[in-house]
Amino acid sequence: MLVGYTRVSKADGSQTTDLQHDALIAAGVDPERVYEDRASGKKDDRPELTACLKGLRDGDTLVVWKLDRLGRDLRHLVNIVHDLTQREIGLKVLTGQGAAIDTTTASGKLVFGIFAALAEFERELISERTTAGLAAARARGRTGGRPFKMTPAKLRLAMASMGKPDTHVGDLCAELGVTRQTLYRHVSPAGELRDDGKKVLARR
Repeated sequence: MLVGYTRVSKADGSQTTDLQHDALIAAGVDPERVYEDRASGKKDDRPELTACLKGLRDGDTLVVWKLDRLGRDLRHLVNIVHDLTQREIGLKVLTGQGAAIDTTTASGKLVFGIFAALAEFERELISERTTAGLAAARARGRTGGRPFKMTPAKLRLAMASMGKPDTHVGDLCAELGVTRQTLYRHVSPAGELRDDGKKVLARR
């Protein structure tokens, strides 16, 4: 069974789905089997697409007017088609740059395989750039992740304050901007340095 999906895209000025809808009907899709979303493709919340994908069954073929009507980006598209393939559901694109994709045919599967390879290549590039960026940052003395709550300056103030009878731990924590748990993990009630506190000083 052929099942159609259409989407309005305000970004490219297509405020109606008439052209898409007519193309799907001409391709043999039953008008009662066409799902339609009126939202930006960049939004995750596309209820009709979700309903469409859930409603597809083994042996069905999902038909779209253009490839950009279906996926937010290349990786999202590859994930959708991979899921369809696992469920033995086909995908057919009617026009545009993805018109050669028809996973119900051998040549269409080959074309989509190229798309999948490009998506994997993109993931590898992002991973390599991230790794290289972190390495460059470490070489300059910077590390990734969130900044530490406890700094050497805060630690010294905590060591000097803890153990004094007039020190209120709650007030000290508020001044340092840390929780009681963080404070006691670094400094003992008597103001002695603990293992985590030693690590803070060793980072300098």
